[in-house]
Amino acid sequence: MRYFLLLFFTISGHSLYAQKIDSIYINLYTDSLKKGTFNYINVDGLLSNGSYMPLDSSHIDFKASAGKFEGNSLWVEPGFTGEKISVSVTLKQDRTQQKAIDIYIKQKPDGPLKTVDEIMDDLKRNKKKKS
Repeated sequence: MRYFLLLFFTISGHSLYAQKIDSIYINLYTDSLKKGTFNYINVDGLLSNGSYMPLDSSHIDFKASAGKFEGNSLWVEPGFTGEKISVSVTLKQDRTQQKAIDIYIKQKPDGPLKTVDEIMDDLKRNKKKKS
């Protein structure tokens, strides 16, 4: 029974990777990169069966005009002075599959978050303006 389970998991694991990645996509969770932190760069692969699979550094090579990648996360130095960073990804199994994107650096500092009461007051004011 133990050998059967080992064989089953081995075969099912290989079937996932047997799907060819037809194309890759960069999907950002944010519109800008923050300095002094890791910024996650999400890359998805469209498989030949029509489903999508998240890709990481075991599937793709990451390059950036500035900063340093650790896995899918790009570290941007706190003192970085440029307005944007160019990021490119290349599929390891098919080097012709590449994507590139320019991602701008966040310019305004993070401010204090609004309280629940402030958000509710804003909603009430906006509702009155529409009436």
